Amino acid sequence: MAIATFGAGCFWGVEYFFKQLDGVITTQCGYMGGGVDNPSYQQVKTGTSGHAEVVQLEFDPQKISYEQLLKVFWANHNPTSLNQQGGDIGSQYRSVVFFHDRDQKERAQHSKLALMKSGRWGQRHIVTEIVPALTFFRAEEYHQNYLENNNLPSCHLYYGE
Repeated sequence: MAIATFGAGCFWGVEYFFKQLDGVITTQCGYMGGGVDNPSYQQVKTGTSGHAEVVQLEFDPQKISYEQLLKVFWANHNPTSLNQQGGDIGSQYRSVVFFHDRDQKERAQHSKLALMKSGRWGQRHIVTEIVPALTFFRAEEYHQNYLENNNLPSCHLYYGE
């Protein structure tokens, strides 16, 4: 099993689209990349803690590759929007790949470059950060499986191909 961590706006939607994939074993909503230990949602939502809302997932590389996860990541948010996805505004909603090893870093950088070269986003610059994974702080229990538990549709816009 392997771990991957992505931030692409509201973690409820990010969790939802990764949970649909065969080979993803578990998903957890949480926070990463900030300067406060054990942050609460109340701290993160202000944008002052420095954390991004993220989903950390455990996946089986024999069933789904990291490249496939990256493809889903890129397809389900706007990587050209700085600190904003739809109506969610702030650094906590930034587009970010937190890599867990050198291989993930290289694959994420390669996929970002390929996306830029594809012209899919025209002249707009892809602002997605690719940075080392830091301490993952699991979000409060009511955030886990939020959309499913509350019978809500995804909170993301779909930018798929």
